[in-house]
Amino acid sequence: MTDAPDGTPTPSPVQPGGSAGSHREASPRRVRVAILTVSDTRTPETDTSGQFLRAEIEAQGHEVVAYRVVKDDAVQIRSALVAFTREATVVISSGGTGITGRDVTVPVVESLITKPIPGFGELFRMLSYQQVGGAAMLSRAVAGLVRGAVVFAMPGSLNAVQTAWNGILKDELGHLAFEVERHGQPGVLTPPPLPGPDAPAPPPMPGAGGGVAAGLGRHKKGGSL
Repeated sequence: MTDAPDGTPTPSPVQPGGSAGSHREASPRRVRVAILTVSDTRTPETDTSGQFLRAEIEAQGHEVVAYRVVKDDAVQIRSALVAFTREATVVISSGGTGITGRDVTVPVVESLITKPIPGFGELFRMLSYQQVGGAAMLSRAVAGLVRGAVVFAMPGSLNAVQTAWNGILKDELGHLAFEVERHGQPGVLTPPPLPGPDAPAPPPMPGAGGGVAAGLGRHKKGGSL
């Protein structure tokens, strides 16, 4: 804090980078990402938005661990998101965020979110307003944490996806992963280190019957989403 010539305190200048800059430096360079397209008409072959995201994500050195196209159906959307949040640290969904009767993505995502990230929707609509004017208010783009993953839901048009990616997400995936994982998240188990080749097999988990599927996944057994 410094004083102006008239003695009025003025804030100190913001230092470049700050804590966000140091966090980016410590962020992982490779992030596990899942892509979900919500559409009644698109297929993997005609899904230009999904194809754009996949190419851009991989060009940044990240890993696309899952991709799916589902109908504008709440059950299908929820099922895909639940599965994806167990496989990926970042989940990007496009489609179904408008106000028509078939647009059900947003209520599904909001029902799963444990920590909302309102800044994503705010920034997206700000950028969209510069392109389409008042029509930007029709977008209900939303984001938040779903257990140990960050879910972003945006409109399905290629232009909207490009706006969200280039204007918001492109340079922040590593930073997002760093913030999500550095203190852990409630209800999310951190997997133990992999045993060495000579380590004995672990005993069966209580109540799991010793099945190979016992204890798999990123979340506590019995936890609900």
